[in-house]
Amino acid sequence: MKKVRVRFAPSPTGALHLGGVRTALYDYLFAKNQGGEFVLRIEDTDTARYVEGAEEYIMDSLEWCGIIPDESPKVGGPYAPYRQSERRDIYDRYKEQILKTDFAYLAFDTPEELDAIRKDFEARGDVFSYNYQTRQQLKNSISLSQDDVQKLLDANVPYVVRFKMPVDRTLNLQDIIRGNFSVNTNTLDDKVLIKNDGMPTYHFANVVDDFEMKISHVIRGEEWLPSMPLHVLLYEAMDWEAPEFAHLSLILKPEGKGKLSKRDGAKFGFPVFPMNFKDPESDEIWKGYKESGYFPEAFINMTALLGWTPANDKEIVSMDEMIAEFDLHKVHKAGARFDPQKAKWFNQE
Repeated sequence: MKKVRVRFAPSPTGALHLGGVRTALYDYLFAKNQGGEFVLRIEDTDTARYVEGAEEYIMDSLEWCGIIPDESPKVGGPYAPYRQSERRDIYDRYKEQILKTDFAYLAFDTPEELDAIRKDFEARGDVFSYNYQTRQQLKNSISLSQDDVQKLLDANVPYVVRFKMPVDRTLNLQDIIRGNFSVNTNTLDDKVLIKNDGMPTYHFANVVDDFEMKISHVIRGEEWLPSMPLHVLLYEAMDWEAPEFAHLSLILKPEGKGKLSKRDGAKFGFPVFPMNFKDPESDEIWKGYKESGYFPEAFINMTALLGWTPANDKEIVSMDEMIAEFDLHKVHKAGARFDPQKAKWFNQE
């Protein structure tokens, strides 16, 4: 039986939100319940949105919560480095590998050319998608001759690497929380895998890193569910065994409509972050549970129950009790409504 290895892979683009803490916690509880390992990986390839101090904040917050990684940028480990920005040579190697398959191609279209095509489609009442229907008419290594492609490469014309989505295939997918579902590949576009600066997009880096780090289960928010077909196909393209997937439902606003956001906390006077976070751009301070007088045990107890219920509907549970009992199959499909009054109740017990 394959060893259980999970990862929490946040981007350092701001403070660690309550939803992120819950994902990390469920990763940690599942790994410890299964005698496995919990990895912290920093996905910092989005340099435009990088926020100074965010990585340190994430690590400090997890430590305060008692969610201690077995491997991370801080403690190291056998699959280092654990920052994506330090793994460029690894991505370059796998870029060459996928380009030898029939699942990827070079695309030379400029952003301006693609914008013009989008506007043309909109004028006709259509929506443009770079996919199996349009790629043959665009500037890429599928539509161009080998000589023309080589001339563009020799002239150092910028290009991206796109995934070549198979035509009219039905993918039968399985999610531990969501169950079984099907997707037809004709509904999916040819996503960019490598940007024109040579850096991988989230999709490619994520799959490469999960393979390299021997991740057995990918536990993440439901906003990534639409990416699952592409990620499963990337594993197929590379001839790798895919991990198991579990997509967590949203944490909802107190009134139950829509995703809980930091603005809700500011508006209604409750924290949505584990610790205070000072925005380096605006100097705005976002309130945290630690500085608001909450015990980490109470905060984690409250967070764990936003989407999972222990046996006998027990509400006060220690970390050790959670580890002993946690089961991904018992995580709720429906969104969990956040109750600020309940948070206070946990802290008083």
